[in-house]
Amino acid sequence: MRNALLEVTPVLPGDLTRLTELAANLLFSWHRPTRALFEDLDPELWKQTNGNPRLMLRCVSQEALERAMHDEGYRARYQEALANLDAYLAAANGHEAEQPLVAYFCAEYGFHESVPIYSGGLGVLAGDYCKAASDERANFIGVGLLYEQGYFIQTVDNDGIQHAQYLERDPRDLPVEPVRTSSGEWLKVSVRIGAREVVARLWKAQVGRVAVYLLDTNCEENQAADRDITHRLYGGDESTRVRQEMILGIGGVRALRALNVRPAVWHLNEGHASFLILELLREHLGQGLSFAAALEAVAADCVFTTHTPVAAGHDAFGLDLIVQHFADYIRELGLPIERFLELGRSPGSPGLFNMTRLALNGARHINGVSRIHGAVSARLCADQWPEVRPEDNPVGWVTNGVHVPTFLHQRWIRFFDRELGQEWRDHLRDPQFWQRLEAVPDERYWATSQDVKSRMLASVRERLQREYQRKGLSPAQLRHVTRYLDPQRPNILTLGFARRFATYKRANLLLRDRARLARLVNDPERPLVLLFAGKAHPADEPGKSVLREIRQLMTSEEFAGRILFLEDYDLQLARSLVSGVDVWLNNPIAPLEASGTSGMKAAINGRLNLSILDGWWAEGWIGDNGWGIPPAQVQDAERRDKLEAELMLGALEEEVVPQYYTRVPDSSIPTDWVRASKRAMVTVIPRFNMRRVLFDYTQGLYLPAAAQYRRLAADNYTGARALADWKQRVRAAWPRVTLKSLAEGARDLPRGERLRLRVAAGLNGLDPADVRLEFTARRLLPEADLSPPPLSSYLEPPRPGVWNAQLAPTGEHDADGAQVFALDVEPPECGQFRTEVRIYPWHELLSHPYELGLMKWL
Repeated sequence: MRNALLEVTPVLPGDLTRLTELAANLLFSWHRPTRALFEDLDPELWKQTNGNPRLMLRCVSQEALERAMHDEGYRARYQEALANLDAYLAAANGHEAEQPLVAYFCAEYGFHESVPIYSGGLGVLAGDYCKAASDERANFIGVGLLYEQGYFIQTVDNDGIQHAQYLERDPRDLPVEPVRTSSGEWLKVSVRIGAREVVARLWKAQVGRVAVYLLDTNCEENQAADRDITHRLYGGDESTRVRQEMILGIGGVRALRALNVRPAVWHLNEGHASFLILELLREHLGQGLSFAAALEAVAADCVFTTHTPVAAGHDAFGLDLIVQHFADYIRELGLPIERFLELGRSPGSPGLFNMTRLALNGARHINGVSRIHGAVSARLCADQWPEVRPEDNPVGWVTNGVHVPTFLHQRWIRFFDRELGQEWRDHLRDPQFWQRLEAVPDERYWATSQDVKSRMLASVRERLQREYQRKGLSPAQLRHVTRYLDPQRPNILTLGFARRFATYKRANLLLRDRARLARLVNDPERPLVLLFAGKAHPADEPGKSVLREIRQLMTSEEFAGRILFLEDYDLQLARSLVSGVDVWLNNPIAPLEASGTSGMKAAINGRLNLSILDGWWAEGWIGDNGWGIPPAQVQDAERRDKLEAELMLGALEEEVVPQYYTRVPDSSIPTDWVRASKRAMVTVIPRFNMRRVLFDYTQGLYLPAAAQYRRLAADNYTGARALADWKQRVRAAWPRVTLKSLAEGARDLPRGERLRLRVAAGLNGLDPADVRLEFTARRLLPEADLSPPPLSSYLEPPRPGVWNAQLAPTGEHDADGAQVFALDVEPPECGQFRTEVRIYPWHELLSHPYELGLMKWL
């Protein structure tokens, strides 16, 4: 009995029994009045439980509940929260007839700090996406893993050394429920791993209207090693990671089948879930399809989103390890081992099984998460389509966004209700609506902005006070460090940098010129405060070194009180910082910031970004809504960092600081700053909110994927079989396909005359209908704007300055027997054009015209 845990739980008074319902639905994570109900029961306990409603209800005193029951104001707010929950859930999915059911797979979800199954941006993005799907009443479910430990708790000692502590989480503390069968038994699935069956049980998290199913392997049927598969997020060795991803991908599909859920689209959010492709293959092979036809059907139905801008970031495992874990599974598939391994083999690393490569082979709908990242990913994956230029290959993009109700401060929500009317929630994707903000009087706007900042400063002071008490440091030391964090006078320009401490994010970039930075922060007339927060991965020694450098500055003579590091960065701290700092810093090495979303969260709160033009900010910055620093176009890393640090410090010194501290006569309001702050809201809210992201995925990826699968699956997969056979025939013939010009078009063509070309194509047994011969022209003068569109590459309208025309077969043959194709077209505009003729395989059932990766030019 030593150290046994005893819990004495209070009994909910009759009038408050539905508090358990409010605690069970993660709607509380973006409905602050609901969270306030729990916090107000016992504010100190709320902090101790890290804002966990379920744990609160088990540990709060009976007296606190009795007081709340007899408090008329509390009961009124309680009834309002219940009415909100009931109304929200009653507005059920009204789009099922037109929307395909999407199953969204991700290895982590960041719903709220009290549900620690996330490590960083990927998880927070997934959580935001589920919330937006709920708000939009989308036909949507999520699948993930339930970790006992989640990511680590961070403490940093006085020497700046990071310490990682992992805490066991009791599922009773989390807003999850066991999924039961009709007979009341816990629903479980099994996955064959190596020579044994591993059992996973299923939990359900209710995220508003959306169900997210989470698997864990801590089942008594499993061996000890297998019970630990889902013990720690991204924990363990390579074998553990493979087993985690097998449970996520294969187990996740089986869980949905056990629930009798039949998704129309499978969305892999990063490569961790790629093994689901193998399970879908197994199902289709069981229906009598050939491997090639099964792969066509599965791939048509899958959407793959990559978030990684470097090859090293993609999960890849040794081939022996894969065979060891999948031996029985491969036999069940009936595939030769080499054919199985080929699904994940990258030309650049043939000795590894690459999860991104598996996704590229098993999905026809592929995207990055910003315009720059889409281009980076297209180049990174270019060898998947070896004869197609990267800019033309199937990798598109949908730029990320954020869930506005989660990250917009409550004071701004009330401000919008008052100034714009409550209908603002229905206009999140309407840029015209948000123009109304610019007409709001500066005085009322600035008062709200400063109120939010004051609350952030108070929260940071309280957080540091708790840290110093825990570490046994003196009140005098605390006062020295926090002397410029005054909630009563929030007039010091405050900058924030909070994110994962990966080295490419360069948290210490501004420290390259310490003397200049010291002069800036210590200017008696126009001082600065910099707030830093973030975790370095426990195995990332360079990242921990950067963290240590910054933490040590807190106690240095020149930066004490001016630079502060805040421990254990989580969603609660993130919400506070992004809403309250004046300027949000971001200094990535371009183009390594796939998207980034913290700057969006700052901007929707009217905070100004000072950032390298990478990721989302390259699309978000329009010149008057913050500061964009162009990346230095140099190869030497040391020189690049020096130049970009100078640009960042120069922008601070010459633009940011003067604009913040300049006041017009007889006014306490920085007019130019307020104007830029409003522009940040006006330009970022409608373009970078998660509802827009969900819309773009639905229109550009989900609906096409569902339609494509229906086409291939119709009539017992007639389309999938035909497409697979056609691809096999084309690949065999393609190496000997040739192009030859028979009659070139005129180089100078008066307007109104027709362009005529004749080309001979040696098709090596292919029919003219198996290919497309295409003339393409790109205008050089007047120079055409060929820059890709912002936000999404899908459903892009035709751009002026680029035109294509198809050459048609004439039925003739040249002396070598090649098919003759001809073009007879009037150019649509005047100008100087760069032209080319290309040939590529074409079939009406292709998901993307260049998906075979085969193309030749004349």
